[in-house]
Amino acid sequence: MVSRKRTREDLLTADSDSFKTPEKRPEKRGMDEDFRQWGIEDICRYLHQEDLGEWEEKFREQKITGVGLRYLTETHLENIGVRPLGPRLQILHSLRKLWHIAAETIKVFNDPIHGHIEMHPLLVKIIDTPQFQRLRHIKQLGGTYFVFPGASHNRFEHSIGVGYLAGQLVQELNKRQPELLITRRDILCVQIAGLCHDLGHGPFSHMFDGMFIPKIRPGSNWKHEMGSLAMFDHLVRENSLEPVMKEHGLVLPDDLLFIKEQIAGPLDADHISQGWLYKGRPEEKSFLYEIVANKRNGIDVDKWDYFARDCYHLGIQNNFDYRRFLKFARVCKVDGKKLICTRDKEAGNLYDMFHTRNCLHRRAYQHKVGNIIETMITEAFVKANPHIHIQGSGGKMYTMSTAIDDMEAYTKLTDQVFEQILYSSQSELAEAREILQNVTCRRLYKCLGQTQAEKPVKVSQEKLLDWADRVARSRPQRDLQDVTLQPGDFVVNIINMDWGMKEKNPINNVRFYCKNDVTNAYQIRKHQVSKLLPEQFAEQLIRVYCKKTDDRTIEAAKKNFVQWCMDMNFSKPQDGDVIAPELTPLKPSWVNNHDGESNNGEDGQAGGSLAAVNGGHKKAKAKLDF
Repeated sequence: MVSRKRTREDLLTADSDSFKTPEKRPEKRGMDEDFRQWGIEDICRYLHQEDLGEWEEKFREQKITGVGLRYLTETHLENIGVRPLGPRLQILHSLRKLWHIAAETIKVFNDPIHGHIEMHPLLVKIIDTPQFQRLRHIKQLGGTYFVFPGASHNRFEHSIGVGYLAGQLVQELNKRQPELLITRRDILCVQIAGLCHDLGHGPFSHMFDGMFIPKIRPGSNWKHEMGSLAMFDHLVRENSLEPVMKEHGLVLPDDLLFIKEQIAGPLDADHISQGWLYKGRPEEKSFLYEIVANKRNGIDVDKWDYFARDCYHLGIQNNFDYRRFLKFARVCKVDGKKLICTRDKEAGNLYDMFHTRNCLHRRAYQHKVGNIIETMITEAFVKANPHIHIQGSGGKMYTMSTAIDDMEAYTKLTDQVFEQILYSSQSELAEAREILQNVTCRRLYKCLGQTQAEKPVKVSQEKLLDWADRVARSRPQRDLQDVTLQPGDFVVNIINMDWGMKEKNPINNVRFYCKNDVTNAYQIRKHQVSKLLPEQFAEQLIRVYCKKTDDRTIEAAKKNFVQWCMDMNFSKPQDGDVIAPELTPLKPSWVNNHDGESNNGEDGQAGGSLAAVNGGHKKAKAKLDF
């Protein structure tokens, strides 16, 4: 057989055209980049954006392009028909803003996920503030880093990635559909919202607002999105960015409101009974609110970045390619609203996207060891909270739990507080220090098991403590009597898993178009895509941990856990037959049939009763033999 493999000499011949480095094609520049490349319509669009649209026809008549803008004088404007002095000065002022922007260089970031990305000068000014740089010291995945060695990335790089992707999506829409009249202001505001959407995260990211704040301030409904809004206002104010924003064409305070609405949704929704809930942009531009944090269906650039970035650092395969979505995204009018839609053939890919999200939660974000570690860190923070003092505005001192009320203090609160407690010598921090030492030395609480309620339950911190007390009191009749278990030995955690919209299917809120009619968008139901898709889109997991770690206590605690699941009518733990073989047959619905599923009907009850009877006979025989 003749070898098809070519020799090295064949590959390196000088006249081989196939191995010449291809010339880089010049990219078409958008309105953000160089006004000298503008055509007549680009200039007219800019005049319209600057509320100078009445003079568009004068510029059209004279065929003024971007090349000649620098040479325009007040006399030229008067000669072409702009008679009043006020508008002439206003036009010259708006043009000078362009020159100021063009004089600033675009900064290039080398990102491991998106490659070399360009950032607008205003975005760079935001990045170079202490409030944004703080994100360098907040782990993206919190305690998951203690489980996955590669998950060391921070909120800083994620936020830059989201700002970049937000710009990519809005500029794709602008290029594909110029009739949308997306302005430079719109593009810049969307990028800023993507950049600043996570400013409010606390130490260890979601652990802070999902576990620590609810435990230390039970009545508070504070979430990191609220912190992002407050921190964004603080960032703009402390760094005197309003004049800089105006120089770059933003209109304040309208654009500041628009940026914050993209992060957290309508700010005054409670006071608006009906109609358009947003104030930053009119309803004609409703699609702009679906880019950074999509409240309608959850498909947004925030997910695109953390899918790619987290999978890269976790060592998990990412099955969703956002670049494909960018190619098919377009705005269609649906029920009077302009929505971002995609091609009909992409329906299956979107189900894969949410499946990827669910897999990340199961394999990494809700990893049982990661949850145990975050539970322990939370307990340490709760114990240390009264003794950690952070100086805020006016010299006032705050604790970790009250720093969220003052952004100057909150700026100083990062993951570093972990080391502050761990390496402290204060006697008041002894208990918290011991817990964190156990974390670093891997002396962790033990997971007794996982179960589920028949229906999702809403539980408070008090309810979780009550459940821990019940687990301690759920002593099987045949138990190791010499093991003492207290309510404080147990921790009960509730984990809610869904596709981002609780029990709803988010794809039902997506609209699709076909290639034969790109203007008409419609809904595609789940059964039209595949019969192998999930029937339910949310579930609730209940995990129980034991703080004591010796083998004898863990053996007894696991039996308590199984008995508690029986008493509460929860699902059978996966290893229930192994850790408590004498208990599981006593519950009829837990007896497995030949298909591996529990019987719920009369046959199951009969089987369970029979198993219980047989179990009783075996116990009696065992006693006689003994």
